Amino acid sequence: MNVYISGGVFFLSTKYFIKKTNIYKQLVKKMADINNGSDLNIQSNDALIAAVWHYLHEVQDPEIPVIDVVELGVVREVLYHQAAQQFEIIITPTYSGCPATKTIADDIAAKLREKGVTNFTLTTVLSPAWTSDWISVAAREKLRQFGIAPPEAATADIQQLKPEALRIACPHCGSRNTTLISPFGSTPCKSLHRCQTCLEPFDYFKCH
Repeated sequence: MNVYISGGVFFLSTKYFIKKTNIYKQLVKKMADINNGSDLNIQSNDALIAAVWHYLHEVQDPEIPVIDVVELGVVREVLYHQAAQQFEIIITPTYSGCPATKTIADDIAAKLREKGVTNFTLTTVLSPAWTSDWISVAAREKLRQFGIAPPEAATADIQQLKPEALRIACPHCGSRNTTLISPFGSTPCKSLHRCQTCLEPFDYFKCH
């Protein structure tokens, strides 16, 4: 089996789940070695970092449970510091006052400990600021299927600053015959719209 790391995403060249493979047993042993203070080589570190990315994909966003914190762009980087024998998880909140920030950090820590990773730190980085441009293509489709219209343009689009002029595609029927009800929806990062075709209200994940 081969392990690939691409943009922070962990891939396996097989359809079988990682726990059913020999490499999983090897990674668990290496995690235990880290926790016991044993030294690891660089090649092993790369595989371990890939495994940590895999675990982080299991941490769902507490406000939108159909996407994970990696797809959302909240997890920016996973580092392994050889001298300290410690992982560092770099996270950036969607905005500085987001009430879910602490929950996300707690959920990440709980997931890593559940997987046997105990020697780690979580570092919050506010610059560069999170942007909805970081939401993955897969996550945008999951939002749509969940009934939330995903961000439609890049944050550089000045029209995004005029929500009343936007005709957001309805996630239920696809119509752009929609109107803004409120600039704030179920959470501050969303606006509330109504489709004039199917008459369903829906949240739009605002570009920011």
